[in-house]
Amino acid sequence: MPCASRSRRTAVALGAALPVGGCDLSHVPVLDPQGPIALAERNLLLTAVVLMLVVVIPVFIMTFLFAWRYRSSNVRARYAPSWSYSAGIDAVVWLVPALIVIALGVLLWSNTHRLDPYRPIDAAVAPLEVQVVAQDWKWLFIYPKQEIAVVNELVFPSATPLSLEITSDTVMNSFFIPALGGQIYAMAGMRTRLHLMANAPGQFAGRNAQYSGSGFADQHFVATAASQQGFDAWVAKAKQSPSKLDGSAYHALAEPRRAHPVTYYSAVEPGFFDAIIAKYASGLKVTEGQAHADHPAANGPTTRPLDAR
Repeated sequence: MPCASRSRRTAVALGAALPVGGCDLSHVPVLDPQGPIALAERNLLLTAVVLMLVVVIPVFIMTFLFAWRYRSSNVRARYAPSWSYSAGIDAVVWLVPALIVIALGVLLWSNTHRLDPYRPIDAAVAPLEVQVVAQDWKWLFIYPKQEIAVVNELVFPSATPLSLEITSDTVMNSFFIPALGGQIYAMAGMRTRLHLMANAPGQFAGRNAQYSGSGFADQHFVATAASQQGFDAWVAKAKQSPSKLDGSAYHALAEPRRAHPVTYYSAVEPGFFDAIIAKYASGLKVTEGQAHADHPAANGPTTRPLDAR
């Protein structure tokens, strides 16, 4: 009997702990924002939900209330079989949802412009510029001012705006760091922008939110917000790498590979990011010799159809 009693107590404790464990918002970074953009987006989401609950909650309450009041055993409930129309009910049914839609429209319109991903973040310090290239199935981060590049690792100072230029050298991808802000697409031959910031040092999960082939599940990276000293030390570490990002290194990197390890490049040829975009220009035909003469990165696209993977 004592063993059975202990087993029951253990089962009850585990059952009570499961819902509590589900309250850890670290597993839901969208609801646990770590930067001003993500915080504003979370607040906008919650505000929209509350506005919609103005209709949802009364519907649930009235459903149970009507079922209880007009149950078959309640002989005192009023029965009016000839009733067919109420101007008051009709007004509530149409006006309340209309007002909610108007309120949501005004709210979303104003916040869409305020949270435009192309809009720089107002801050006392200058933003850190990083160029992002989506590949199969990895992310390449180029730091033009620091003249380094890194695969599958994004490091930046906390409390400093992060200005991202994003493109793809393969099929469409979607760059997403849920704890810091919304996603934005990476498309071949196009340049999209995203501005983010972390309030304090920390590590955040980054991923591709757009299915891009069989290696999609492994296409994620760690975004690290460090102190300024920590960021400077990380840049110095990257500059010690013997690898340099030139044409041959880039073409080797662009080959499809799953779970690519973090790789550092101590130098990057100027204009590398722009050359990746330029090779997809409409009507542009670049021969191998011309590509190497203009820039090694412009030596033809690396795009492969999904069904070929």
